[in-house]
Amino acid sequence: MRGPLAGLMQQAQRMQEELKRAQDELATLEVTGQAGGGLATVVMTGRHEVRRVDVDRKAFADDPEMAEDLIAAAFNDAVNKVAELTQQRMSGLGAGMNLPPGFKLPF
Repeated sequence: MRGPLAGLMQQAQRMQEELKRAQDELATLEVTGQAGGGLATVVMTGRHEVRRVDVDRKAFADDPEMAEDLIAAAFNDAVNKVAELTQQRMSGLGAGMNLPPGFKLPF
């Protein structure tokens, strides 16, 4: 029993290291969310920290409500891109372990 348990513990430790490495890598990535064909853009890190917001002010001079809607849509686009990248990076972490069906990582 000690052999399989020791192997499982080693796999768990490797997986934890890989998870930490993936999280660190995701934190340094930047994504750009856009709306209105680029009239509003948001640059966001993998930690959901906003680095920059750009708005075409000339296009919104007469309709500030539209600018607000497009900025919100650009934020949502960036958040969705971060979530997609996170899912892609994390999905393969538990592949080497013999986990029961339906058991997904990360927790």
